Amino acid sequence: MNIVIMGLPGAGKGTQAAEIIKKYPIPHISTGDMFRLAIKNETPLGNEAKSYMDRGELVPDEVTVGIVKERLSESDAKDGFLLDGFPRTVQQAEALNEIMDELGSKIESTIYVDVPEEELMNRLTGRRICEVCGTAYHLVFNPPKQEGICDLDGGKLYQREDDNPETVQNRLEVNIKQTQPLLDFYESQGVLSRVNGSQDIDEVFDDINKVLEKL
Repeated sequence: MNIVIMGLPGAGKGTQAAEIIKKYPIPHISTGDMFRLAIKNETPLGNEAKSYMDRGELVPDEVTVGIVKERLSESDAKDGFLLDGFPRTVQQAEALNEIMDELGSKIESTIYVDVPEEELMNRLTGRRICEVCGTAYHLVFNPPKQEGICDLDGGKLYQREDDNPETVQNRLEVNIKQTQPLLDFYESQGVLSRVNGSQDIDEVFDDINKVLEKL
């Protein structure tokens, strides 16, 4: 089974990806892992990607697509994979379809972990960190016993700059704008499944599993 998993920041996509590969013997392939592997192995495309990254520039699509093709051609992906973080644009999705054609295969399912924006705001802005030991808490899901104080060492809890509401709102808006054309693309291909990400983790996975069992 060849799967793409998608979700906005805070939707729990990473948690569900971990559950999928526990049950199904396919590699979880993230964009970051692909780049790190190509750079570590010093492949020509890995070296090219590194040269852009070292200059603080975005890696061009043709290099990224080439690295994806290299990774999906590896033997461990021949019976399927879970792709995470790619594609990010319709152009990349079209390039991925071309890669799959060349490999004599296709994307069978795109799973979108769907959570309302307001709930994502609550999830992403609720994190607090201990300034002493770095332990992370969440005001809703994992609150400290005493408000604003770390359970472990009594350190003061603070909110990271990138967790403040304005930053989170901006991040979500950018991601929504980027994600919608991809959802439309995969819907038009007949492979998109939206899963309610507001449920308990196990219930979300049960819904994902129902989709995958049909493949």
